Amino acid sequence: MVNTKNQLVSPSSEKPTEVDQKSKRVFPIVGIGASAGGLEAFEDFFRHCDPDIGLAFVLVPHLDPSHVSMLTEILQRSTKMPVIEAQDQTKVEANRVYIIPPNREMAIIHGKLQLSVPTVSHGQRMPIDGFLRSLAEDQNENAIGIILSGTGSDGTLGLRAVYGAGGNCFVQEPATAKYDGMPTSAIKAGYVTKVLPVANMPEALQAGANSFNILSEINTETKKTHGVSHILMQLRTITGHDFSLYKQSTVIRRIERRMLKHDITDIEIYARYLKEFPAEAHILFKELLINVTSFFRDTEAFLVLENDVLPQLCLNKSDEDNFRVWVPGCASGEEAYSIAILLSELMDKTQQNFKVQIYASDLDDDAIATARAGLYPINISQDLTPERLRRFFTKEITGYKVKKEIRDMVVFAIQNVIKDPPFTKLDLLSCRNLMIYLGAELQNRLMPTFHYALKPNGVLMVSPSEGIGSFTSLFSPISRKWKIYRAIHNLSSPTSRFNIPTKVPTTNDSKTPEKAIKQPMENSLAEISRRLLMQYFAPASVFTDLKGNILYVHGDTGKYLRPAQGQASLNVIEMAREGMEIQLRAAIHSASIENKPTLNHEMQVKTNGGFTTVSLSVRQVNYGSADKQAFLLVSFQDVVTPSNQTKRKVSSKPEELKRLEELENDLLYLKENHQVLIEEQQATNEELKSANEELQSTNEEMQSSNEELETSKEELQSINEELITVNSELQTKMDQLSEMQSDMKNLLESTDIGIVFLDEHLMIRSFTREAVRIYRLVPSDIGRPLSDIRSISDQADNLIEAAKNVLDSLIPFETELHVLNNWILVRIQPYRTTDNFINGVVLTFTDITARIKSATTQEALDLAEGIVNTVREPLIVLDAKMNVISINTAFETSFQVSREDAIGRKIYQLGNFQWDIPALRKLLEELLITSDSIDDYVVHHDFPGIGHKTIRIKARRLVTKMIETQLILLSFEIN
Repeated sequence: MVNTKNQLVSPSSEKPTEVDQKSKRVFPIVGIGASAGGLEAFEDFFRHCDPDIGLAFVLVPHLDPSHVSMLTEILQRSTKMPVIEAQDQTKVEANRVYIIPPNREMAIIHGKLQLSVPTVSHGQRMPIDGFLRSLAEDQNENAIGIILSGTGSDGTLGLRAVYGAGGNCFVQEPATAKYDGMPTSAIKAGYVTKVLPVANMPEALQAGANSFNILSEINTETKKTHGVSHILMQLRTITGHDFSLYKQSTVIRRIERRMLKHDITDIEIYARYLKEFPAEAHILFKELLINVTSFFRDTEAFLVLENDVLPQLCLNKSDEDNFRVWVPGCASGEEAYSIAILLSELMDKTQQNFKVQIYASDLDDDAIATARAGLYPINISQDLTPERLRRFFTKEITGYKVKKEIRDMVVFAIQNVIKDPPFTKLDLLSCRNLMIYLGAELQNRLMPTFHYALKPNGVLMVSPSEGIGSFTSLFSPISRKWKIYRAIHNLSSPTSRFNIPTKVPTTNDSKTPEKAIKQPMENSLAEISRRLLMQYFAPASVFTDLKGNILYVHGDTGKYLRPAQGQASLNVIEMAREGMEIQLRAAIHSASIENKPTLNHEMQVKTNGGFTTVSLSVRQVNYGSADKQAFLLVSFQDVVTPSNQTKRKVSSKPEELKRLEELENDLLYLKENHQVLIEEQQATNEELKSANEELQSTNEEMQSSNEELETSKEELQSINEELITVNSELQTKMDQLSEMQSDMKNLLESTDIGIVFLDEHLMIRSFTREAVRIYRLVPSDIGRPLSDIRSISDQADNLIEAAKNVLDSLIPFETELHVLNNWILVRIQPYRTTDNFINGVVLTFTDITARIKSATTQEALDLAEGIVNTVREPLIVLDAKMNVISINTAFETSFQVSREDAIGRKIYQLGNFQWDIPALRKLLEELLITSDSIDDYVVHHDFPGIGHKTIRIKARRLVTKMIETQLILLSFEIN
């Protein structure tokens, strides 16, 4: 029977939980776990990830619980997707990144993140396993698990859950990981879809998401027609197991995962690939088995089993009774061992000692081999209490091993529950998370089988997502929430006539009704005869193990055995009466070691003050069929002396009588010495036993100390991982701050603005190089009061008082200073920290000389323009380079020159160079060099198109008050 132990399946497991409202599609949720070295892996992952990939990402790194995480801020630089620190009840949306906060455990239920305070000690936390298991439970086939760089094994069980739920699992290539512990652990466990470098994972996720969206729109029957049925036929041919009656959605999802493994997108191509490579069929068969389970899965269900169900089932169990349990589809055995632990605890609590027989079966031989070994990874500590770990498990290097006392309770077997006969006369049948993957036909076949296997009032336990279907007449509910039922047996039950399949061949011979009635009667007479013969003719006997410990007593053995003095014992040698110990010990040794029987050995045994001749027989017998176990059958029988036997008269000489007396005395002495030696040997054995117990106690103490050291080591390792993560975050932050500092330095230096930072006491914090234009500052002045520094201008001395006023009133101050022919704009503002705290003042010095000159020049131009426009005579304004700045209307009219052609040109170039007059050049050069004005300078010149003109010129050189900007004003009087 295919095992479908899907990890953490909830009642709503077959329903989609996350729907994109725009596309109305279910989108996968990706859980990413990392530890040491994970920051670099996260950044590399999201640098290569498309922001519109259509997936949601939840990051679970190992964080220091006492340190504020900067991971959100750091990762936001690597992706355009919003990076959010998760909060309780946050609804997961596509194309977003969520990060677990420090000192929190996180799960996901119905698509919402659930945060809680950790309940386990720091070093034993497995946050990645916890989240991935909840993700598998909540999202099932839409879950994706990724394990990146880190130490330890956190995440391995989480991937096991995701893989069992039908999701995909990706692991970073160990060679590319900074720390390969977590990736290597996951790969060795075997629950991995692909092993890739981090940079290649987004592409693989994108391909998987596209395949998911396409396949989710195709009808299941269409898929089946196009290849699924072909694949199932090949599986049946190659492996001998038929999956056609299993839920097609589950089968298809597992097939798709194998297709993704081989980068195959067409199901028909995969069908041909399966035919060409039969080994792939066996791998697919293993995938369909889904060997995933855990200890005490669904804790509340096991609490009901522990507190309500098992105490009632075991209430009247005697030491000779058997408690029978069957766990079909047991996977790797965790559920069977969980029930064994509960029964062991119950027997200790109630002081009962009944026999427990737990049969755990599965179709997967590898899973059965794992279950028989009973060795599980370290991570199971999150499913078991520390007390149960200590009591029922042994800590080993690779994990925890179930102790022999629990392993002996469980028998594991390979079985197909659909075809093979069931185990019967059961007190408890636990079949959890198996039938949800079976079709309705198989479920209807299993329920009557389970009912037949249970005793009257036996208990059936299934998972919360399963039920008994329409078979309500066969079972009555004990717990409807956790799907625990009691079997109802009566004559009207269908299983009273139920035929259980069997592999024993049958014949076509039919018995007559008379033979059918006669056969039970013959069996009864044979049983009565056997018992009577045993009672009246069989010798008194005991059934023992190879060491002589009595297991069963037949007949009256009081004449041969009696309770020994001291601590109660059931060892037949210690209970033997006087005269029998030596020969009995030798006979048992011969039978157990050499397999040599002792038959009818006569000896004198002291009974009731006299001696009786007893015949002793000791044989070795074997019981069982598979691994035959050896036992001893010890029989006692009196030897009867005929009453008519004539006693021989012994006539002995006195010397012979004396010799016989001496021999008898010697024999008695030897017997006494031998008895003393036996007692001394027994005392020595007791001392050795006591010493062995003390050594065992010391060993347990050393083991306990070793476990404490291992726990301390795990805690230190966890702290070290968190410190590495914090160190990576701080290193990244330092790199960012260094870049920001370089950027700020270049920014301040490129602005040519002098800046002085002062603290609340007006002490110099720092300054830019442009600040030395106002204050004579050197690097060693940092930390000194600004008032101690001499300024270049006396006007700057008042800035100290202004800075004090700004610090007191928080009102910015602004002024202009004229320093060394330069104009400086001074601003004083409060220094505010990022949390709006006033921590000093900032003085900035901006050179505004160019702005002042520009303003002054514009002022002069405006003045000249006004003058020019109000004068009636022709007028022109030139700069020092003889370029025309302005002309008036009279000049345009008189000399036929347009304003557009004149502005910006030299005066000598106006009107096709008609103003290139030597006398005018001489006038202007003289004006610039020797005087500020020239009056009535007469020029005679022939102007083309105007004629000969006599012009009287007046010239003035203008200088502004603020800056020496020279302008020349020319007026013309035409005669």
